[in-house]
Order: sequence, then C-alpha cells, then structure tokens
Amino acid sequence: MTGPRSGVAEAEHAPGGAPRAEPPAPPGGAATRRLTPRPAAVGWPLLGLLIALAVWWLVTSGLELVHPASLPPPQDVWRALASAADVLLPALGVTTLMTVLGFLLSAVAGVLIGMALAASRRAERMFAPLLVAVNAVPKIALGPLLVVSVGWGEKPILTMVFLLCFFPIVLSTATGLTTTPADLAELARSLNASWWQSFRKVRFPAALPQIFVGLKVAMPLAAIGAVIGEFYSDKPGLGYQILQYNGVGDTATAWAAIVLIAAMSILLYSALSLVERVALPWVRATTSAR
Repeated sequence: MTGPRSGVAEAEHAPGGAPRAEPPAPPGGAATRRLTPRPAAVGWPLLGLLIALAVWWLVTSGLELVHPASLPPPQDVWRALASAADVLLPALGVTTLMTVLGFLLSAVAGVLIGMALAASRRAERMFAPLLVAVNAVPKIALGPLLVVSVGWGEKPILTMVFLLCFFPIVLSTATGLTTTPADLAELARSLNASWWQSFRKVRFPAALPQIFVGLKVAMPLAAIGAVIGEFYSDKPGLGYQILQYNGVGDTATAWAAIVLIAAMSILLYSALSLVERVALPWVRATTSAR
C-alpha cells in the first residue's frame, strides 16, 4: 500500500523523476521588500552629493575656472550659511510654507480641471488651447503685473506658484482619466456599473499613477514659483533674501539661500514620493522593476 509519505513524494516530483517547480511567490512579498528601507536608498544620494560638491570645489577652488564673485567655493558658502543662519532659516520657513500652500491649491484645482476636461470632449477642445497659451507665457514677466493686480504679501507668491504648477497636473489628470485600460473599462460595463461607480472604482484609481507623475513634476516648479513670487513681494522668504544679499555684493550668502532652496525641494519631492508609495503600493507590485 502506498502510505501518506509516498503520496507526498509523488506529488513533489513530476513524471520522470524531475522535481516539480515551486509555485511563484505572490507579488505582495516583493512589494513588502521594496518598501523596506535599504542602505543603498541613502548611500547613492549621498555619493551623488559628494561628487557634486567635489566638482563644485574643483571648478571654483582647484582649477579656478569660475570667479568667486559669481560662484563662491562651497566652503565659503558653508561659512556664510552658518553666519547668516538666524536670517536664512526663518526665511526658509516662509518659502516652504508658500511652496506647500501654493502646491496644494494648484493640485486641487489642477485635478478638478483635468477631470472636467476628461469628462467632456467639447470642454477639452474649447479650453485646452487656452491652457497651453497660459502655460506658454513667461511667468517671470508676470511678476510686476501681479503686484499691481493682487497687491503685496502672499497673493502674488501663491498666484505665481499656481501658474507654474497647474498645467502639468491638469495634463496628467486628463491623460490618466482618458487612458483607462480597456479590460477594466469592459469589466465595469459588464457589471452594469453607473458612471459614478465606474469613475470611483475603476477610472480614478487607474489614473492615480499618472496623476502622481504630474504632481511630482509640479513640486519643484512650486519652489521656483515661490522664489519668483518673493522677488516681487515683501515676504522675507529666501527669494527676498537672495535679492538683498546679491544687491550688497554678498554672493556667498545669496548662494547659501539657493542651496537651502535646493535642499527644500529635495525634501518636499521625497515626501511626495513617499506618499505615492504608501498610497499606491499596488503600482510597484504590478510593474516591472529596473
């Protein structure tokens, strides 16, 4: 008679004595491994930063290809940052607040406008050329006009951030909502789902990866818009400080403010990428890894 152990042995081997292949692991394990922090996630950016600093030092101090008046060496910028920290750090807080507020406003408005364009082909044909025209206008040329139109303070800064950010968010939202996978759309129709059910359960979740692409493109633009808006505002942000220090010939401190803007942009972009990972874990689990 064949006992239980022989039955298990037969099940574990294919005909001919070859071992039976193990079933593939579920994708959830791979997604979990990808979400766990690895040393390389910090090591490679640090290596890139060190290389950039080395090239900066080589160009300014080693080979002296650039005059220190236009681009000070990194050690001078660091000393200027340390000596002016009591001014630059509060200015960093102001610029960060304006960047985040303007980005959130443009994200809400951009997603709503993109949804409207995706819902109506007539609306897309009527307003898409206008959106392209507004996006093509040089935003820095609008700075003095914004001061005249909306006054001093936060309004010109938020308006400048909105003008720079909303177009990629609108475009990504409309593209994501109009490129729903055919099998998912057919599944919703086969289940007799209403328009709202199809939108909430199928179209909008399928468009979220594309929407996040637009948000990640817009995040650095928000920092640029905040700095440009501060050029024409009385808010003591980093853009305002750059003009002040550059006006008195203190380029090292002006570059220290630029370095803080770059660091702020990296942190905000990383935070947005983390939100995407947490909100859309299924995207990494269902797409091929590099």
